[in-house]
Amino acid sequence: MLAVLVPAALAVVATLLGAIVSGRFQERAAERQIRVTHSETIRRDRLEAVTALACAAGDHRTAMWKRGDAILTGASPGRIEVLRSESHMTRSAIARPQVALRVLIEDQAVRTAADRMVTLTYAMREAYATTEDLTAAREAAKDAHDTFVNTGAHYLRPASTHPTTGQDSPR
Repeated sequence: MLAVLVPAALAVVATLLGAIVSGRFQERAAERQIRVTHSETIRRDRLEAVTALACAAGDHRTAMWKRGDAILTGASPGRIEVLRSESHMTRSAIARPQVALRVLIEDQAVRTAADRMVTLTYAMREAYATTEDLTAAREAAKDAHDTFVNTGAHYLRPASTHPTTGQDSPR
């Protein structure tokens, strides 16, 4: 009788241990998947914040250029007022992605590049004295924009990407 009970008990214990181990593996796999999904969501949100801020700053830079050019070329007061209203709208469109970037990205290089881009874009308003001043201000804002985009791209590059080739590293 004992010869039958011992193997049966061992079979039950082994089955229970197998179920526990299998359940733990499944639990860890699910936890890993949740972490990966969360990381992908955060990365996507960060990419959206960088992209939206770069686009909003580009739109505002264009609006400021048009407004400054209209002032310098002697456009009608009505036209200048329309362009002023447009530039106010594009300036306010910068606020949301700028806040999102601050909330989602703590990297100081990205934040500094973003602040510099926005500041130089806003500074175009002070460059309405001559076409040369306006052009120089626009070029400075464009350079700051490119620096911000490059800094954001570097920050968002996946860790598995090789830094010089841009190709995925073998795993």
